[in-house]
Amino acid sequence: MIKSTTKIKSNLRNRRRAAIRKTLSGSSERPRLVVFRSNKNIYAQIIDDSKGITLTSMSSKAKAFAQNEAKTKTEISYEVGLQLGKKALEAGITSIAFDRAGYKYHGRVKALADGARKAGLDF
Repeated sequence: MIKSTTKIKSNLRNRRRAAIRKTLSGSSERPRLVVFRSNKNIYAQIIDDSKGITLTSMSSKAKAFAQNEAKTKTEISYEVGLQLGKKALEAGITSIAFDRAGYKYHGRVKALADGARKAGLDF
Protein backbone atom coordinates (compact mmCIF):
# COMPACT_ATOMS: atom_id res chain seq x y z
CA MET A 1 0.00 0.00 0.00
CA ILE A 2 1.38 3.41 -1.01
CA LYS A 3 0.87 6.38 1.28
CA SER A 4 0.27 9.86 -0.05
CA THR A 5 3.30 12.12 0.33
CA THR A 6 1.00 15.02 1.18
CA LYS A 7 -0.38 13.12 4.14
CA ILE A 8 3.10 12.25 5.33
CA LYS A 9 4.33 15.86 4.97
CA SER A 10 1.37 17.24 6.89
CA ASN A 11 1.89 14.72 9.70
CA LEU A 12 5.55 15.69 9.98
CA ARG A 13 4.65 19.39 10.05
CA ASN A 14 2.08 18.77 12.77
CA ARG A 15 4.70 16.96 14.86
CA ARG A 16 7.15 19.85 14.44
CA ARG A 17 4.38 22.33 15.30
CA ALA A 18 3.52 20.48 18.51
CA ALA A 19 7.18 20.31 19.53
CA ILE A 20 7.58 24.06 19.03
CA ARG A 21 4.40 24.85 20.98
CA LYS A 22 5.59 22.79 23.97
CA THR A 23 8.21 25.41 24.75
CA LEU A 24 6.85 28.57 23.08
CA SER A 25 4.04 30.56 24.63
CA GLY A 26 2.89 34.15 24.29
CA SER A 27 2.40 36.39 27.29
CA SER A 28 1.18 39.93 27.87
CA GLU A 29 4.76 41.22 27.87
CA ARG A 30 5.87 39.14 24.87
CA PRO A 31 2.99 37.86 22.70
CA ARG A 32 3.42 35.14 20.07
CA LEU A 33 3.50 35.90 16.33
CA VAL A 34 2.18 32.81 14.54
CA VAL A 35 2.37 32.24 10.77
CA PHE A 36 0.11 30.16 8.53
CA ARG A 37 1.17 29.61 4.94
CA SER A 38 -1.17 28.30 2.26
CA ASN A 39 -0.35 27.76 -1.39
CA LYS A 40 -1.65 31.20 -2.42
CA ASN A 41 -1.73 33.36 0.72
CA ILE A 42 0.05 33.96 3.99
CA TYR A 43 -1.56 34.82 7.31
CA ALA A 44 0.01 36.11 10.53
CA GLN A 45 -1.45 37.03 13.89
CA ILE A 46 -0.11 38.17 17.23
CA ILE A 47 -1.64 36.22 20.11
CA ASP A 48 -1.60 36.67 23.89
CA ASP A 49 -1.82 33.06 25.10
CA SER A 50 -2.30 33.99 28.76
CA LYS A 51 -5.60 35.73 27.93
CA GLY A 52 -6.41 33.63 24.87
CA ILE A 53 -6.97 36.60 22.53
CA THR A 54 -5.65 37.75 19.18
CA LEU A 55 -4.17 41.22 19.54
CA THR A 56 -3.68 42.01 15.85
CA SER A 57 -3.54 40.15 12.56
CA MET A 58 -2.67 40.63 8.91
CA SER A 59 -2.93 38.52 5.78
CA SER A 60 -2.34 38.82 2.09
CA LYS A 61 -6.14 38.70 1.65
CA ALA A 62 -6.87 41.71 3.89
CA LYS A 63 -8.65 44.72 2.42
CA ALA A 64 -5.97 47.04 3.80
CA PHE A 65 -3.36 45.07 1.90
CA ALA A 66 -3.06 46.29 -1.69
CA GLN A 67 -2.01 43.36 -3.85
CA ASN A 68 0.01 44.04 -6.94
CA GLU A 69 -0.08 41.24 -9.52
CA ALA A 70 3.56 41.82 -10.47
CA LYS A 71 4.84 40.83 -6.99
CA THR A 72 6.00 37.36 -6.07
CA LYS A 73 4.60 35.49 -3.06
CA THR A 74 7.83 36.14 -1.14
CA GLU A 75 7.61 39.90 -1.75
CA ILE A 76 3.96 39.85 -0.68
CA SER A 77 4.96 38.02 2.53
CA TYR A 78 7.55 40.73 3.26
CA GLU A 79 4.88 43.42 2.84
CA VAL A 80 2.50 41.52 5.14
CA GLY A 81 5.25 41.42 7.77
CA LEU A 82 5.86 45.16 7.41
CA GLN A 83 2.18 46.02 7.80
CA LEU A 84 1.73 43.61 10.72
CA GLY A 85 4.73 45.21 12.44
CA LYS A 86 3.26 48.68 11.98
CA LYS A 87 -0.10 47.55 13.39
CA ALA A 88 1.66 45.93 16.34
CA LEU A 89 3.65 49.07 17.14
CA GLU A 90 0.42 51.11 17.05
CA ALA A 91 -1.06 48.63 19.54
CA GLY A 92 1.97 49.07 21.82
CA ILE A 93 3.66 45.74 21.09
CA THR A 94 7.43 45.94 20.66
CA SER A 95 8.75 42.48 21.58
CA ILE A 96 7.31 39.18 20.33
CA ALA A 97 8.03 35.45 20.23
CA PHE A 98 8.10 34.10 16.66
CA ASP A 99 6.16 30.86 16.06
CA ARG A 100 6.91 29.41 12.62
CA ALA A 101 4.21 26.73 13.15
CA GLY A 102 6.31 23.83 11.88
CA TYR A 103 7.35 25.50 8.64
CA LYS A 104 11.01 25.74 7.73
CA TYR A 105 12.49 29.18 8.39
CA HIS A 106 13.14 30.19 4.80
CA GLY A 107 11.28 31.62 1.84
CA ARG A 108 7.95 33.22 2.66
CA VAL A 109 8.15 32.60 6.41
CA LYS A 110 11.58 34.24 6.62
CA ALA A 111 10.41 37.14 4.43
CA LEU A 112 7.47 37.79 6.77
CA ALA A 113 9.82 37.75 9.79
CA ASP A 114 12.24 40.12 8.05
CA GLY A 115 9.39 42.50 7.26
CA ALA A 116 8.23 42.49 10.88
CA ARG A 117 11.78 43.17 12.07
CA LYS A 118 12.14 46.02 9.56
CA ALA A 119 8.94 47.57 10.95
CA GLY A 120 10.50 47.62 14.42
CA LEU A 121 9.45 44.43 16.19
CA ASP A 122 12.09 42.81 18.38
CA PHE A 123 12.55 39.01 18.25
